[in-house]
Amino acid sequence: MTNPTVSAVDGGVSLFDTPVTDIQSDVEFANGKVSGTLKYLDTGAIADYWGAGNFLAFQLANIDANATSVKVGLTPSAGSGLVEIIDDPDLNGVAKITDKLHQKFTVITSDGTNSVTEYFDLSDLVMEGE
Repeated sequence: MTNPTVSAVDGGVSLFDTPVTDIQSDVEFANGKVSGTLKYLDTGAIADYWGAGNFLAFQLANIDANATSVKVGLTPSAGSGLVEIIDDPDLNGVAKITDKLHQKFTVITSDGTNSVTEYFDLSDLVMEGE
């Protein structure tokens, strides 16, 4: 059982009617860390739903063929908890980062018997202010 590949969503894409270039820039997932800049959103569908703040736009790929569940989110969560994404057709989403020093981006993959968890440190992110 392996976790999927996690990356930043391409800048040419829009998520929830918000261009990714308005959400973040130069975001990379590498060696258990996430780096780059998260822009501050206070308008649009994402901010309207989750409240104003900094968001991370992510993309999953290469899901293990035996996986029956892939959950993603932040640990600890400040809201929704981990969310099932395996049936999401585009395998992408956004996560609101409220505390980059204590939260970790988390991926848990399971086949119903075994599971594997991967954490990504967020402390290298630049969080733009209001």
